[in-house]
Amino acid sequence: MNRVVLIGRLTGKPELRYTGSNLPYSRFSVAVSRNFTNNQGQREADFINIIVWRKQAENICNYLDKGSRVSIEGRIQTGSYDDKDGNKRYTVEVVADSVEFLDTKAQSQARQESNFEPSPSPYDYQGGPSNNVDVATNPFADFGEEVTIDDNFLE
Repeated sequence: MNRVVLIGRLTGKPELRYTGSNLPYSRFSVAVSRNFTNNQGQREADFINIIVWRKQAENICNYLDKGSRVSIEGRIQTGSYDDKDGNKRYTVEVVADSVEFLDTKAQSQARQESNFEPSPSPYDYQGGPSNNVDVATNPFADFGEEVTIDDNFLE
């Protein structure tokens, strides 16, 4: 079985490209934090190359930017080629079957502009309360994000 699940942040703005037969694709890299710290107490990251095809590639290029958090599910693919000097080079990448957007382009841009660390997602949970709001007393407490409910929600 060849299955990979990753959660990380895009290391750059993805670019849309097309094959000779006009099939859209995008190659980009995702920084995935390791679950442990090094000897200096710092968390390191692995940079994983990703390739996405068709409509999903178009959506990624339209809606994600550098720093966007994504969840990727796919498979590992290896390959090789000869560089311009005739040396054999090997490649490893994840071919994405599914990419889930864990934050929006606007959230990523706001974070980059303000150097603001986003509030933790369920994937970042480290234990302990995130704030002192008693949700039992106020289920509509302000957690830092605007909540809008459409009037036609139940229709």
